[in-house]
Amino acid sequence: MDNLETKPIGPSDQKLMEINMGPQHPATHGVLRLVLQLDGETVIKCTPVIGYLHTGIEKTMENKTYLQALTCTDRIDYLGPMLNNFAYSLAVEKLFELDVPPKAQWARICLAELTRLNSHLVWLGTHALDIGAMTMFFYTFREREVLLKLFEDCSGQRMMTSYIIPGGLYYDLPPDFDKSIRIILETFPSRIDEYEDLLTNNQIWINRTKGVGVISPEDAIGYGLTGPTLRGSGVNYDVRKANPYSGYEKFDFEVPLGSNCDCYDRYLCRVAELRQSLRIIRQAIDGLPDGPFRSENRKFVLPPKFDVFTSMEAMIHHFKLVAHGMIPPAKGEAYVPIESGKGELGFYIVSDGTKKPYRVKVRPPCFINLAAIHKMVEGRLIADVIAVIGSIDIVLGEVDR
Repeated sequence: MDNLETKPIGPSDQKLMEINMGPQHPATHGVLRLVLQLDGETVIKCTPVIGYLHTGIEKTMENKTYLQALTCTDRIDYLGPMLNNFAYSLAVEKLFELDVPPKAQWARICLAELTRLNSHLVWLGTHALDIGAMTMFFYTFREREVLLKLFEDCSGQRMMTSYIIPGGLYYDLPPDFDKSIRIILETFPSRIDEYEDLLTNNQIWINRTKGVGVISPEDAIGYGLTGPTLRGSGVNYDVRKANPYSGYEKFDFEVPLGSNCDCYDRYLCRVAELRQSLRIIRQAIDGLPDGPFRSENRKFVLPPKFDVFTSMEAMIHHFKLVAHGMIPPAKGEAYVPIESGKGELGFYIVSDGTKKPYRVKVRPPCFINLAAIHKMVEGRLIADVIAVIGSIDIVLGEVDR
């Protein structure tokens, strides 16, 4: 397709212009291509085109042992690697019927919420930068450095951590972990106040986001949206509350909701989630129990073999039934969803009785949330497309995987 074409759409003096936004574009948050049909500056049709970052991660995982495959999960949503580790580990533990020590469970929740902070900080900095608020980018990345240093202390890596593993944690928590967390709990609330001072009541920010990218609660549910993108439309669904895992039912926190279903409310939801994550982290570090950081069960066996599907279509149909809770997982298969920074992230694993998974399927929130972008931008100006892309917080590594 040419980068610029015109197509007659009725009377000879009226034409639509078709342009490509991306895949090389600073505001598409990765190699996303949007084919836009424009009437002047108004978007008439928006078609997302994906696949430019396709790495075949799911198929790669099927050719590695259960533990080796963990390293692939870091590369899916590369801004929330410990959340990916967490979801995959829970699925493997369910498949193997493997218990996790209390210390590891509480530490996982603490690390998951720190990762949510990290993910939301990158979102806020880049989203604001897209719209022209450059200062916010420097502020959020200042705080992100503190988190990356903590992740490096735990795992030896800033991003590709592979730290949360089936059975617990790869290493024990570092000696100064408690002190580092206390510093974060002390300093971050005032930093979030700074973010809101810069944006929440900023008239330019309000003009660029309020009433932009509206998607109704009914449409949000119909498209399968999850995470802040769904909750910004006022739908109260959070996996941590709806289907608690790893002890989240013991924690006291709130689920922020929007009411206007637009980019501004999605912004407010995520900023409020920053504060709620700090609230969860405080409870996790205050109640962190002593004991082993990894399962000491040396007698677990490989999971049983699941009956092989007759076709790919049968496997996908069965996966959908399991993922939507319409049928329970059978022996030899497991599906576990968690609340990642972007929404519901789930891993579906099928065993063939060997040390390698027969099938690995990811339920990626970014992929599903992106599918509704046309609903949010059609009828709006082309400048609003930038605001909407930022508001749904996509990572192309997860979209393409």
